[in-house]
Amino acid sequence: MTYFADLTSRQVAELAAGDRVPVLLLPLGAVEPHGPHAPLGTDPLISRGMCERAADRLAADAGVHVLVLPEVPYGVTRFAAGFAGGIHIGEETLHSLLVDIGAALIGQRLPRILLVNNHFEPAHLVTLRRAVETLNFAYDGRVALLDLVRRRHAQRLTEEFRSGECHAGRYETSLVLADRPELVDQPLMRTLPHVPVSLAAAPEDGGFLAMGMTEAYCGSPAEATADEGTETFSTLTDLLVEAIRELARA
Repeated sequence: MTYFADLTSRQVAELAAGDRVPVLLLPLGAVEPHGPHAPLGTDPLISRGMCERAADRLAADAGVHVLVLPEVPYGVTRFAAGFAGGIHIGEETLHSLLVDIGAALIGQRLPRILLVNNHFEPAHLVTLRRAVETLNFAYDGRVALLDLVRRRHAQRLTEEFRSGECHAGRYETSLVLADRPELVDQPLMRTLPHVPVSLAAAPEDGGFLAMGMTEAYCGSPAEATADEGTETFSTLTDLLVEAIRELARA
């Protein structure tokens, strides 16, 4: 089975006693505007897609048992203020939620939890890193974050991702086209001009409008393709599988 919530209580109780090391993946993101063409749930959609692909790739692995937890789709998203559809939660709310989820699992002898995130607002990332630290030091967890903005990970992803022009641009839109093409308004997508705004240089107290993202996107969504999304998902899955194996050895 791939999904933690599909197990029975008895099956969960047996996980820690099995021959394979259980690693639980928690998909994260934010519900927020992704241009006029892509769905609000783009970020958790990508995180879930990564987790499903990694779990499938490791399904027959003799050493690790990968399960996908129900996703947490809400995050810190002040940048989206002024656009319809954004659902912001505060840093302390997110931190408390993640710590409570993690502590509940650690208390059941399931300490290896990997946060899989695709929402890159600075305050959101800081909160995820802090939640990992809390779980590891206060609850003796083996919790980790696959932090895609770290240089060693980012350098393996697309040029647009590395440039920071990747909110609902070619990078993210390609991933959605590979997984859920029916959610993208493709005729509209092809008309959207390049918006040269890098989120890597965004101030922590900024916002899409203040940065010049008048349609809540940056980069080049018109250049997105499902083929690029499939290739990028493969790379993201490689990164996730590597992180899973590292956590299993912890």
